Amino acid sequence: MRRLTLTLATALALAPFAAKAQDGDAAAGQRVFNQCRACHTINEGGRNGVGPNLHGIVGRAAGSIEGFRYSQNMQEWRQGQTWTEANLRTYLANPKDLLPRGSMSFAGLRNPQQLNDLIAYLKTNP
Repeated sequence: MRRLTLTLATALALAPFAAKAQDGDAAAGQRVFNQCRACHTINEGGRNGVGPNLHGIVGRAAGSIEGFRYSQNMQEWRQGQTWTEANLRTYLANPKDLLPRGSMSFAGLRNPQQLNDLIAYLKTNP
């Protein structure tokens, strides 16, 4: 019981630091987004490119941009899915982990800080 209490106390004490590790810098994320600009826009009402417009992606229903032709894999996966920070994190780290037959050619972000920054930036475009 003492060990469990000590473990829980340690976890609670470290929780703010774990949450902080997930924080990102939106300004730095805007620079990371430059890698995405070849295929995506993020402006409200902006056009689709090779990929869909990403304005408001966090919290948006997956595969829901009207008129964009999504891959078959995305069409199958999107049913009932919403782009959350968690599944965006998985997808942006390696798109093939989430959608193995998807058409996105981006290899993924391997740098955790860049990933945190990009998600912070995406969240600033609701």
